[in-house]
Amino acid sequence: MGPVKKGRHRPPREVSSKASDPLADAFDPSQELAMADLAFVVTTIAVFALVALVAKGVAKL
Repeated sequence: MGPVKKGRHRPPREVSSKASDPLADAFDPSQELAMADLAFVVTTIAVFALVALVAKGVAKL
């Protein structure tokens, strides 16, 4: 039985004589996933904070 998660391997890049896009290397798929995870965590914390503030306001009524 093999591993559940296998590492993702990039295909080899083709070498061309044309100038490549400098931003193409900035968007690594693993970095995109990390940023998506970070955005999810921050959004979740913000939503829970908002719910806590609303609950505190309702409790004062």
